[in-house]
Amino acid sequence: MFVPLHDGVPMRFIRVAYVTYFLIALCIVLRLMLMHWTSEASEVAVLAGFGTIPAVLFGEAQLPPELLKAPPWLTLMTGIVLHASFAHLIGNMLFLWVFGDNVEDAMGHLRFLIFFLLCGMAGALLHALMNPESEQPLIGASGAISGVIASYLMLYPRVRIWGLAFKAIPLHIPAMYALGAWILFQLLSALFDQQGAVGWWAHLGGLGAGAALTPFLIRREQRLFGRGMRVLP
Repeated sequence: MFVPLHDGVPMRFIRVAYVTYFLIALCIVLRLMLMHWTSEASEVAVLAGFGTIPAVLFGEAQLPPELLKAPPWLTLMTGIVLHASFAHLIGNMLFLWVFGDNVEDAMGHLRFLIFFLLCGMAGALLHALMNPESEQPLIGASGAISGVIASYLMLYPRVRIWGLAFKAIPLHIPAMYALGAWILFQLLSALFDQQGAVGWWAHLGGLGAGAALTPFLIRREQRLFGRGMRVLP
């Protein structure tokens, strides 16, 4: 659909987006650990034990007692930093790399971390509510990153983003068009994709949480919708 590459928005309040870089590093390290230090069967077990399984979360199913696992409620958080493949990981981390630093700048380090986790948990919870009988684990930072996207769109809608459409066509267009089209794609996919292989509802839950939380977590000096900001060329 659309892969972001660069936005060029300068930092205003912080020098380094420590939390954004930490989250990216954590996700990469965990993926490498799963790939190199576990067998395929062990990897499946880890994803099942620490991903959000709706049926387990709501008490309709149970994992084997011998399986290493997090409490069901905690998987709403632990599943955020796990990814099933490098393709899954790279796609998510690109969005976090391009947009996360500016949202962290607008909120501050601690509030951004709380924001990221809450968006991820809200996404996982909505996915579970929409698929209560599913026994497939939901993993990945997509819900949390969807919240970051919603926040970025509320902060910098007119900033022009460099990216690739359909992974091949270079574009340099305002965020409101690129991310607006991305959000519309998530909504249509959630409504009409019957395969259930992608957690579309998790994306929408993260988007909703991000939009709701942003006005309360940004700095007082930070304005919404790009007011008072010069549009970058």
